Amino acid sequence: MATTFTDSPQDGRIDEAGPNHTLHLLTTASTPATPGPSTPTASSLPLSPLEKLEKITIKDHENDIVPPLRPMSTPFPEADMVEGDIQCSQRSNDADGLGLDNTALSIPAASSNATFRQLPGEIHECILDHIFGVRASTSSKNSTAGGSKALRRWGTALRHSRRREVAQLSLVTSKWRELIQERLYRHLKIKGTKESVDQASYWFHEHPNLCSYVKHIEIWFPVFQQKNPAFDRTHRTPSPDRSALIRSLALADNTNTNVTYQSPSNNCSLYEVFLFVRLTFATACILTLEGGDRKKPPMVRHFSKNTTSLPVLPQVRTLVCKGQWNLIRENGDFQNIAAALPSLQEWHGSYARPKSKAYISMSTIVPNLPQFLTHLNICIEADYRREAVSPLFVKKVKAKAHLCAGLAKALPTLEHLAFTGRICGCFFDQGARLSDPRESRLKSIDLIVKNVCRPTFIWNDGSGITDMSFILAFESLVLAGVKSLERLKALDYLRIRFLDLVQIPLVQTNEFRFPSPSLNPYFQLKNNQCTGIWSDTILNELAHTRPRASFLDRAEYLGDIGFKDGQLLAPSTFSKTKPLSIKVSSYSSLNSGITIS
Repeated sequence: MATTFTDSPQDGRIDEAGPNHTLHLLTTASTPATPGPSTPTASSLPLSPLEKLEKITIKDHENDIVPPLRPMSTPFPEADMVEGDIQCSQRSNDADGLGLDNTALSIPAASSNATFRQLPGEIHECILDHIFGVRASTSSKNSTAGGSKALRRWGTALRHSRRREVAQLSLVTSKWRELIQERLYRHLKIKGTKESVDQASYWFHEHPNLCSYVKHIEIWFPVFQQKNPAFDRTHRTPSPDRSALIRSLALADNTNTNVTYQSPSNNCSLYEVFLFVRLTFATACILTLEGGDRKKPPMVRHFSKNTTSLPVLPQVRTLVCKGQWNLIRENGDFQNIAAALPSLQEWHGSYARPKSKAYISMSTIVPNLPQFLTHLNICIEADYRREAVSPLFVKKVKAKAHLCAGLAKALPTLEHLAFTGRICGCFFDQGARLSDPRESRLKSIDLIVKNVCRPTFIWNDGSGITDMSFILAFESLVLAGVKSLERLKALDYLRIRFLDLVQIPLVQTNEFRFPSPSLNPYFQLKNNQCTGIWSDTILNELAHTRPRASFLDRAEYLGDIGFKDGQLLAPSTFSKTKPLSIKVSSYSSLNSGITIS
């Protein structure tokens, strides 16, 4: 139970001199507001007999004169208080000199003037943000990527894992109950089975006051279910018996009990999910659908019996698709979902593993995006590993479709674009050609390059900082992006980067090793300031297309870095931080090593 502090009554203004004392005010210069001498000022005029008598009387009482106390309305009770050490206490010698009680002059503590319940709402919010994490608005812009909201990673959205523990805090005050429920129900994740959806629907029907707190609803669809439900590994027991459960499961693994799985039979369709969201969560503006991943996964059914369209969700502005291959496989699947989301502004789609079908299906979808969609974030390959040569499925994709050309057709209507996968300069060339400089709305582009598309007859089309052919292909991609700035007038943020998380040891004289992701090539244009790789060709083209932009630094060399026995040799002064500039020709010193590990 929270402690309630009662406000102490404010004492009236205390008679500073006391009832038995006569205070003689000599001059107006002795007031506390305008400090002056405590004795009468000398006068050069002759004194009358009455003034002489009054002067004698004053002289007799000169020893009784006491300087007035500082009024209680002043912010500090003591004039010689040290800054930063505020103490509301009265000097004991002053009180003794006046014959007053120390308790009568004590000033009430500031904390007693306000109770915990009466604290401002911002203080309560800060306390709970310290426990739950800072809660950002669902409609606010993200600071990354030049203020682009398209690059927000909804996979790491705010969901507290210790819900049962922090729910006890709602018992502190009625105000905290509202604030904590708002945080706990802000992002819900529900299993996409009929039983789970029915249970959630019943819960919120019994607690309608909680529905308005839900802003982000996430539905995940199982891709398999247990074939013999008698052996249930997901059986939950109270905390004290968890150890016994673990031992029983370990013993069961050693028996001949076979646990087999099959395709799920009780999954909801998208029609049932959309209907549940429409009837329950009127304020939910973010919808996440997780299709899962497995070998030959089943696709989530879009419609139920006798239905041909999905229920409309006018309040949803952001759609997040995880394991998108199980949700959207062709253009018709996306158009069904887009028709039910008329207010859709953002689409985040990610694939569990790289597939040729993912590139082929996306190449048919992105040219037909609705006009109201302004933020697009597609991630097809996110393993962040260099490759010796392109995998075989890339040749299959090139024979059927080219995603770079299809993605370029979406640029005239988009404001923010993020893409992770294989891309080439064709994306910028065709995108700039299709965009009108006077009507272009594109503000930011963020590309994470898995590899640069190159002709199929090239056998050494790998990636990595030790592959000079990849570095030159990356330079051509950056050059195409710089050329597109001439027509993409609104573009003020451009980032192109290659991520390789495979560690290449850097050997120093003291045998200290560390990886080298700082050498990965990148290019960034933000607020007309450029960093990353550069060459004379890039500089000349940048001066033509964006004269106001310039590089912060132009280093000529990487330093004394070389290759020996499959390891990079670096001096002791080599920094692990990403350099502001890397000249393209500097990578030639790394071209003599092993290209893949």
